[in-house]
Amino acid sequence: MPGLRRPPLRVLVWTAATVALVVVAALLWRGSDAAATESTTAAPADVPSGTPAGAVSQAWSANGRQIPDTVVQGGVVLVGSTHGVRALDLTTGREAWHYTRRNARMCGLTATNGLAVAVFATAKRCDEAVALFADTGVRKWTRSVSFVPEMRLSSTYGIALASSPGGFVALDPVGDGVRWRYPAPGGCRLLDAEAGDTGIAVLEHCAGADGVQLRLFGGYAGEKHWNLDIPVPEAQAEKAQLLGADGVVTVIVGGELQVRSAADGKVLVRQPARGNVQQRSAGGVPFLLVDGELRALDPATGAAVWTAPAIGLPTASTPDKKAGERVTVLVPEADGFVRRNPATGAEVGRSAVAGVPPGGVASSLGPVVVYRLDDRVLAFR
Repeated sequence: MPGLRRPPLRVLVWTAATVALVVVAALLWRGSDAAATESTTAAPADVPSGTPAGAVSQAWSANGRQIPDTVVQGGVVLVGSTHGVRALDLTTGREAWHYTRRNARMCGLTATNGLAVAVFATAKRCDEAVALFADTGVRKWTRSVSFVPEMRLSSTYGIALASSPGGFVALDPVGDGVRWRYPAPGGCRLLDAEAGDTGIAVLEHCAGADGVQLRLFGGYAGEKHWNLDIPVPEAQAEKAQLLGADGVVTVIVGGELQVRSAADGKVLVRQPARGNVQQRSAGGVPFLLVDGELRALDPATGAAVWTAPAIGLPTASTPDKKAGERVTVLVPEADGFVRRNPATGAEVGRSAVAGVPPGGVASSLGPVVVYRLDDRVLAFR
């Protein structure tokens, strides 16, 4: 048999280079963000119609490490974990879609404007933000950021707020741009920042100051509304709390609960702070939960328009306008959930269930009641 001819040297070199390139590409892919990202999408959720029954029982539950304040968005329930977010079917609790990053840690998760906004850390800082359509899981935008690990992510309509002791950044959740930034002044640190329908409120403490500073800015452009110095002993300054900026601005300073006007910061109501105090807006009404009593506040005076027993905070319903439904707020009580008129507090309906845990936020969509706690979500039907 005739001898086999050896391939030319240039062919051997080209072949070796090609193999090396393929191996390197495979290794780069395996270590890339794209390979570490796993996402699924879904068709928009089919939201059931109706209202919760007079007696309900727990239909499903889900644990989570990161749970947004507004847990129901786009007809699904959003729950976060160490590495991502998943959307659960409102009725069954089954997963509708998910977005996870195996090579990243989730720093924060919030929901607004029909979007789930998450910030991830791929190194020492929280450096990537992503927005997903809540109803489908389809990605809307991704952008690079530079937030410290202790950042807190929250939101109100039109604003996603990333805050830390060093300042905050107000993001546009829909368009991915930075609306504006607020760095803490030299020698000062933010105790808290809250975005609400009055703007963005900031509570800060500066070294050596005899008190704390309370500021209110416009949410979209950052224009200054007012600045106030609130006297408090140095030892108590770090314990001051900013509760919210919806309708009114509420703080706890020196063991005192203060309800302040959003117009000029004037104190409307003050009383000793007792027990757990929380603020939230629902149905256009600011609510305070004070030691087991829910107060619907008049934004002009800070006075309680009506009160009711409660173990958690309410949210407003999404009424079916074609059916002539009106907005109600769902108030959690120890033995069930009560639908009330937000203006008068009159009871509109009640869904009985035993053993509702305290400290949550109640919402409803169709016949399903969703109860958000710090570490889990419960659904009743």
